[in-house]
Amino acid sequence: MKVFGHPMSTCTRKVLCALAEKGQTAEFVLVDIMKGDGKKADYLALQPFGQVPALDDDGFVLYESRAICRYLDEKLPGAKLHGSDAKGRALVEQWLSVETSNFTPHAMKIIMTAFFGPMMGKAVDEAVVTSGRENLTKAVEVMQRQLTKHQFVAGDSFSIADISFMPYVEYLYAAKQNDLFEKFPSVDQWWKRVSARASWKTAIGG
Repeated sequence: MKVFGHPMSTCTRKVLCALAEKGQTAEFVLVDIMKGDGKKADYLALQPFGQVPALDDDGFVLYESRAICRYLDEKLPGAKLHGSDAKGRALVEQWLSVETSNFTPHAMKIIMTAFFGPMMGKAVDEAVVTSGRENLTKAVEVMQRQLTKHQFVAGDSFSIADISFMPYVEYLYAAKQNDLFEKFPSVDQWWKRVSARASWKTAIGG
């Protein structure tokens, strides 16, 4: 099994975390997207959009991080990460949709200007940060209500739903946007719990 990705990629980190949660490893193949490796013909044969990650499991090629995580959970032994019954799976899917539609688009606007921008010598666009924060707050408020009642976003078991939020929260904290979460104590406590997991430390190279 091979994972093609970049260690700083949010979506690569999701897959690495899911693998670690299942107690498995895979050969890691660096795709240096900063240098244009994603646009090379051999990689485009695996991932036609030139994005990371991609998975090659003995000739079975899969891309899109959430699909890869679902596949790994179904195939590999270990604790279930996608719910153990129909209701559990539905809740995981619900929160994956929240992450995809209501959280990540706003989070990434902040991350790109406030975290990656300075790394590339660019000034932080404060208007983008302000707009992103305003739009992201609604999703964090909804997470707060859920996490007041449950340990994890889709219930009382760690799941792919948690994993899918984690890379963005990691970078938002790194971009000094932690007050977005600290004013919601249940979300802040959730982050402390999940970011301390050995699987997450493996995913981020810690």
